[in-house]
Amino acid sequence: MGIDFRPSRRSTVGAEWELALVDRRSGELSSVAERILEEVRPAGCDEHPKIKQELLLNTIEIITGVCSTISEVTADLAESLDVVHSVIDPLGVELFSAGTHPFSPWYQQRVTDKERYAKLIDRTQWWGRQMLIYGVHVHVGLDHRDKVLPVLDSLLKYAPHLQALSASSPYWGAEDTGYASNRALMFQQLPTAGLPFQFRKWSELESYTEDMLVTGVIDHFSEIRWDIRPAPQFGTIEMRVCDGLPTLEEVAAISALTQCLVDDFSQRLDDGEILPSLPPWHVQENKWRAARYGIDAIIILDAAGNERLVTDDVIELLDRLEPVSRRLDCVAELRGVETILKYGPSYQRQRAVAKQHNGSLKAVVSSLISEMRHGIDKGVTS
Repeated sequence: MGIDFRPSRRSTVGAEWELALVDRRSGELSSVAERILEEVRPAGCDEHPKIKQELLLNTIEIITGVCSTISEVTADLAESLDVVHSVIDPLGVELFSAGTHPFSPWYQQRVTDKERYAKLIDRTQWWGRQMLIYGVHVHVGLDHRDKVLPVLDSLLKYAPHLQALSASSPYWGAEDTGYASNRALMFQQLPTAGLPFQFRKWSELESYTEDMLVTGVIDHFSEIRWDIRPAPQFGTIEMRVCDGLPTLEEVAAISALTQCLVDDFSQRLDDGEILPSLPPWHVQENKWRAARYGIDAIIILDAAGNERLVTDDVIELLDRLEPVSRRLDCVAELRGVETILKYGPSYQRQRAVAKQHNGSLKAVVSSLISEMRHGIDKGVTS
């Protein structure tokens, strides 16, 4: 089968942000998405164009349009957040975004009544019902199909950087898992989820997709849920590595880092360069290390097995990408990555809050709610 990739204007950017709905008093997840989506729906429309339903009724997703700059992304998301808050505030409902909810039981959550979700749960059973997870996806436009697979392979070198910076799921079922991102390893249990195959030719991707369709693994290309994947209908590469991010500032920083990486790779391809990549076994090990240790992970840099602390590599990467950020008008947003390093990714902040409150995970949820409204609490030390 042929997969028609529709090229985009180079390095356009968009984001998708999954948000949990929680009861203001208890901190428990609240399955009120249908009511909220109905209230935000413009008159005469089937749905809000940028506020969407998700698998579980405790979740909504806000999405941006096609943006040229990260400041446009943040403005777009902020506008949707204001719409949602105007509806949920009178209901005693709050929003937060993290890779997982610290304590709400997965088996009490209700699935959205849609055929595609019912089919997913019927097929995946116990693992599918446990997908009480939240993430952030960033799309970046590519102007030629031949760039997609080389860019995807090179992005895998930086997947552990993105995962470590966004890690926000240390808790599961009221227990500290010992992982920075428990979500990363849970999500890959679903069929077609996890790390992508590293195809060298577009025809290989087409053959793989045809095999998945013929054998009934998927019904549509969008059901390939890789950590990084092509989005042919949008003409983008989609970065899906990240846990849910608690603040708009962090979404902006991660989006800027992703946009700068893709634009840098795109320019290097235009200049005739062969992009660097890692063997699949190193990519897999790096994913586990970043999920387990977060920003304390020592990652594998190359096929020779050289290693480095991920934060050291991030700092050097930010300096290298500074000219790219100037070109893309996202200097401040890219430097927002330094704010994450200074105050710690969410998994560290959550553990710090729990420690300050005698292990209270309700306090952790309260802190996540506060961060959604007010930004990172710079008084919390990790």
